[in-house]
Amino acid sequence: MKFLFLMDPPVTVNIKKDTSFAFMEGATERGHETYYVPKGGITLNQGSVQFRATLATPQRVTEKPFILGKETILRDEDVDVLFIRPDPPFDAEYLMNTWLLDQARDRGIVVVNDPSGVRTVNEKVWATQFTQIIPKTVVTRHKSDFNDFLEAEGEVIIKPTDGHGGAGVFRIRQGDLNRNVTFETLTKNEQSEVIVQQYLSDASVGDKRILLLNGELLGAVLRVHSEDDHRNNFFAGGHPEATTVTNREIEIIETLAPHLRRLGLYFVGIDVIGERLVEVNVTSPTGIQEASHFAGTRLDDKVIAFAEGLVEQRSR
Repeated sequence: MKFLFLMDPPVTVNIKKDTSFAFMEGATERGHETYYVPKGGITLNQGSVQFRATLATPQRVTEKPFILGKETILRDEDVDVLFIRPDPPFDAEYLMNTWLLDQARDRGIVVVNDPSGVRTVNEKVWATQFTQIIPKTVVTRHKSDFNDFLEAEGEVIIKPTDGHGGAGVFRIRQGDLNRNVTFETLTKNEQSEVIVQQYLSDASVGDKRILLLNGELLGAVLRVHSEDDHRNNFFAGGHPEATTVTNREIEIIETLAPHLRRLGLYFVGIDVIGERLVEVNVTSPTGIQEASHFAGTRLDDKVIAFAEGLVEQRSR
């Protein structure tokens, strides 16, 4: 089969951490051809979806993660699976790619995750409908709402609605002299919404990245912040530790599962702090190499096998 990966440039890949690399490695080991497709590498031509694709054979060489071939044009009928893997933010280019990939999906390509599902689920806002499993949360651009919530809670986390990797995440206490300027900066002076959540003390222990495959538990890893930062994200300096999934977290997964399946969100990473859901990551979830390490098995192999199964279902 031909597996395409719409992703950031190969030179940005960290072979020890990158989930896209793990998927490409897993697909190659299962006998498939893997191709890199850049953002902007999709063309719709007279109803046919075409891809500017480069054969990219992964290798565990730090300075050269892939053996790259020449760029070629692949048509939709040539392609079996495409993984959407560019890092957020979900911007105009990301949106355009999902529109084009709608047509690729409709022409028989298995797309992971479904482009319409990716459009539907803002990774921070979508979860707020599940009030029984999330922290107290306000989505607002109004300073008065922020101040009222901060006064009620005493300590909050504030973050942009479209951030990733821990960027723009602030911990604010009542009375902090920088609380107003933080809010003004993140909202661009009340011109865009932010997420404000109650601070969960369990964040000091770490936050749990739980990976789901078609709504079922795949693996998990605890992300623990460095000594000089409150953020647990790996991009912000956090490190991985082994963890287990609790009964309450299984309930969270079961709450989300039917919605994720309905939306075609096959590979998802949810973030949990103190058994409360804080984010649902669908654009380019990470953590599979770390979770595989602690699980003692190749979790990426299960994802590739699942994609193979979807191809087989469509060919019947």
